Amino acid sequence: MAELKTLLGSLPAGLRTPLIKEYKKLTQNYMEHRWEPAELSGGKICEIVYSIIKGHIDGNYPSSPSKPRNMVAACRQLENEQSLPRSFQILIPRMLPVLYEIRNNRGVGHVGSEVDANNVDATLVFTMVNWIMAELVRVFHTGSLQDAQLAVDALAQRSTPLVWDSNGFKKVLSPTMNLKDQILLLASSTDEDIALEDLMEWTESTNKTYYKKILKLLHKEKLIHFNEPELTITLLPAGSNKVSSIVEAHAKT
Repeated sequence: MAELKTLLGSLPAGLRTPLIKEYKKLTQNYMEHRWEPAELSGGKICEIVYSIIKGHIDGNYPSSPSKPRNMVAACRQLENEQSLPRSFQILIPRMLPVLYEIRNNRGVGHVGSEVDANNVDATLVFTMVNWIMAELVRVFHTGSLQDAQLAVDALAQRSTPLVWDSNGFKKVLSPTMNLKDQILLLASSTDEDIALEDLMEWTESTNKTYYKKILKLLHKEKLIHFNEPELTITLLPAGSNKVSSIVEAHAKT
């Protein structure tokens, strides 16, 4: 599967890089139940996405994202741009002010209230941003349609502090986690396919026959795609959901 930075290759690095970085921060904070930081990332993504759409209209992308003086008014102006894809003209411009409002005004209103709404607010932010990211991939992808679809499916895959990464060498930090869960966590830590040899090295395993047996079981459960001829592993959407439960369970221990 191609990397997001490749699929969004028609966007300048000054917009593409912060977009992907902020999205990964949002998903990680959401997984760890850090609701307010997730909402803050949603607000930053609003500014980046607005800069992308505005640059698309102008035919000249800015070198870095910036926020308009009035987000609501600026997004309403986008609705007048008939040349834009329908999602860029109507749907996203109506979603961005909602995300921005949550970032600016909702969190401060929770102090002292009987019910903390940050959980549902963050869930709304996470869901809307996932849809926007998928739409950006759909419009701007520079790879094959298959790669674009795989990238959209992989958007919910998240980085996690349970995985230590040092110059490409990775290790799961839980000393008691079983091998199946370690494989899923490591597969979720990248947007690329993972080589079997790398996974075995990262999990300190030497029995390739047994390891392939575990991978085939995860493949049968539709949690990963194990390409046996190529000896590569790809995390599937169901596997990404499983990773969420693994991290959540670990946070409670």
